[in-house]
Amino acid sequence: MPSDPQVTSRVRAADELRQVALEQFATVGFAASSLQQIADHAGYSKSSVLYHYASKEALLEAAIGPAIDLLERLLHDFVEAGRTLEARRVFLTQFVDFLLGNRLAVHTFVNQGQFLRDIPVIERANSAIRGLADSICDADAPLAEQMRFGVALAGATYALVADETFLADEQRRPDEDVRDALVAVLSELLLPADGR
Repeated sequence: MPSDPQVTSRVRAADELRQVALEQFATVGFAASSLQQIADHAGYSKSSVLYHYASKEALLEAAIGPAIDLLERLLHDFVEAGRTLEARRVFLTQFVDFLLGNRLAVHTFVNQGQFLRDIPVIERANSAIRGLADSICDADAPLAEQMRFGVALAGATYALVADETFLADEQRRPDEDVRDALVAVLSELLLPADGR
């Protein structure tokens, strides 16, 4: 039976590999990332990656699956709340917090979802995004409203990742400032004009 330090070491390695993979998938893309590159960036061997994750797809599942689980729960709660104006306001605030806490995962499945459709975890993400779109936009919503949703989602995910990956630490804005700005912008794009 492994000792506690061995278990802790394995858990730490799995967490480190998952985080490095998430960073690679978000910045260079899933298709352009290899297990060897992930291992090299994390400071492990490729065999260590394969010890923890059977494939690159399994690593993708581990990296973005928890964010998809949370998105599905947020969406379920929003639908259960009745999609009222107040429910939309609450949802937008929770959604922004979700984006801030899961920016790399969301960026990965939003921006690569159409190219990676054959991967089950991506199909789950695509399904959650379709559910989100259906919940935000009415079935007979005009094209402009549907486009606002797409611009809001893709723009928010890009802005958050760009802030984290392209700016030097001293250029980054505090998350609270980003949160307030993002809630304001998404409210303008996604709430009815009379509810802003």
